[in-house]
Amino acid sequence: MLGLGILGWIIIGGLAGWIGSKIMGTDAQQGILMNIVVGVIGGLIGGFLLKLFGVDVNGGGLIFSFLTCLAGAVILLFAVGKVTGSR
Repeated sequence: MLGLGILGWIIIGGLAGWIGSKIMGTDAQQGILMNIVVGVIGGLIGGFLLKLFGVDVNGGGLIFSFLTCLAGAVILLFAVGKVTGSR
């Protein structure tokens, strides 16, 4: 995901954060900025976890980056929900 540049991070992160918040039912609580933040942080989490399992995350392409961000965003929203007692 590092090869996408800042605009790619914002676009992919925003979409992944938005869809992740729809999946986890937190979309009403989040705005566009929070969706972008959740997606970008989700990308970092997803990339870190995939690297732990030996997956080459740098050569995956746009769809792989999006799915990595989406999975990380869902994990992040789930963890935040457990910590805060929501959902």
